Amino acid sequence: MGTSNTPLWVQDRDTVIAQGSDAEWRYGEPPDYSRNNAALKEQSQYNHIEGSLEAIVQNLVRTFEMEASFKTNPQQWLSVVADKFRMRTNNQPEYTANDVVAAGTYNLFLGESEHYSAKSEDFESSGKIFHDTFPNGFLWELIEVLAGPPNVTFKWRHWGTFSGSYKGHEPTGEVVEIVGISVARVTDDLKIELLEHYFDTNSFLGKLTSGEKAIANGCPFHQ
Repeated sequence: MGTSNTPLWVQDRDTVIAQGSDAEWRYGEPPDYSRNNAALKEQSQYNHIEGSLEAIVQNLVRTFEMEASFKTNPQQWLSVVADKFRMRTNNQPEYTANDVVAAGTYNLFLGESEHYSAKSEDFESSGKIFHDTFPNGFLWELIEVLAGPPNVTFKWRHWGTFSGSYKGHEPTGEVVEIVGISVARVTDDLKIELLEHYFDTNSFLGKLTSGEKAIANGCPFHQ
């Protein structure tokens, strides 16, 4: 499938960004994924063939994540049907595109648990927590597509090196990985209407809190 007849939102994420000059960017300018792309090139375990269903779905999800994080007007999101879009994790309540803009994907992804409280964080603070925890990047890739449209079911991995502190817990330097399943209900032209995630939240957060709590202001990782 050539790019000429491939919808923009399932092409490479940087191609989508380049076409979005009129978008309302959260920080006033488009995001720069160059470091992320370099890390993916080095660390990815699955290199899907361009034009394959796996590559298309991976591009769609990466475009959605970029738009959800950096485009503040959901009506400008190409990857979703903005007025219909809903997202939920582990059968928890559904959130709208406006909810995602306000709270951030981390908060809606993780919700409430012993080691993380979405109610206590906002878009900026949640982003800072995980940027601090994974200073070299928190990467995402698709593993395999289990079922095709209209209910695209796919397995994925999200990983990063735990080299920064998490809520005062000292880093271990280990690679922390989440593996999950998502279902994306899409339209005929591959825009997302419903996105459901299923993964073990507690297992992921447990890996970040298994070490000792750092002494406030006395830990070199807080400098």
